[in-house]
Amino acid sequence: MTEASHTDPRRALKIGEKIQLTDPKGRMHTIVLAPGELFHTHKGLIEHDAIIGRTEGIIVSNTGGIDFQVFRPRYEDFVLSMPRGAAVVYPKDSGLIVTLGDIFPGAVVVEAGVGSGALSMALLRAVGPTGRLHSFELREEFATIAAGNIADFFDGRPDNWSVTVGDLSEELPQAYEPGTVDRVVLDMLTPWNTLDAVSGALAPGGVVIAYVAPVPQLSRFVEALRATECFSEPQSMEAMVRGWHVDGLAVRPDHRMIAHTGFLVIARRMAPGVAPLEKKKRPQGAPASSEDVDAWTKPEVTNEAVGARVAQGKKLRRVMREAGKRLDHDVSTPESDTQGSKEDQ
Repeated sequence: MTEASHTDPRRALKIGEKIQLTDPKGRMHTIVLAPGELFHTHKGLIEHDAIIGRTEGIIVSNTGGIDFQVFRPRYEDFVLSMPRGAAVVYPKDSGLIVTLGDIFPGAVVVEAGVGSGALSMALLRAVGPTGRLHSFELREEFATIAAGNIADFFDGRPDNWSVTVGDLSEELPQAYEPGTVDRVVLDMLTPWNTLDAVSGALAPGGVVIAYVAPVPQLSRFVEALRATECFSEPQSMEAMVRGWHVDGLAVRPDHRMIAHTGFLVIARRMAPGVAPLEKKKRPQGAPASSEDVDAWTKPEVTNEAVGARVAQGKKLRRVMREAGKRLDHDVSTPESDTQGSKEDQ
């Protein structure tokens, strides 16, 4: 392969662009290209100028003779290494949300629970420049962190994305006329509280898809969907991803895997005044116990059962400061290198 093929202007790596350097051990480092800058490792240096203007897929060597592969970070690489306020939706789940939720170019999508912005990025890619994503978030600090991550990922805040700090149940009817939303994605502690607003905003045939973590949350949301008589029979599932080690004839499953992260619940909006077909069921046993009802209805029990892990205290304040810096800067302007191993995140 000639050097000319490494300098295709259509795919050339530009100043201010993020790249990922991977060493022979698979360790990844993300840097922002800037003229005259150096990437430091404990075994040598790499000049940014040796990369700028060339295409990804090349190999560069540091001053210690260590080779590094050069690629633009993938969506997964960015999400797993970006600053977080709340736990992120893993790529294995966001991929299913986009496909099974049928998020299409040009769609009007509403998202509740922006978290750190990981799912928002996948949704914005899916709706494309002709679609629109409107996110609702209860906590202002999470909205700020997500805005910084999204602006960082897209090299600027997308014009077709907006975020509202507030309760979806109250804000959604004010933002959209009935039947004008194509898809609703819920990533929140109590998605059942939003169903009146969601059913009003969704167009007939529209999809609601919720990402819920524990079993009590899954159970209550499915039963709440059925109780509305506005949605088709909900589908519930989870995704598990297991890698495989392949080295000649030594082929075996990896010892570690990404197992349960959350459940997905999907249902479609019926036409106004049309009740869904009732699912045929086998005769049930005894009715739900009082303990089951308490787990679904009492806030002090429910909140503990469906609690989410979020950053607190000093870590949350640090992540917010970082997000504010990304929002304040024009991301097209070269900044100092950001070095971080994916393994360290």
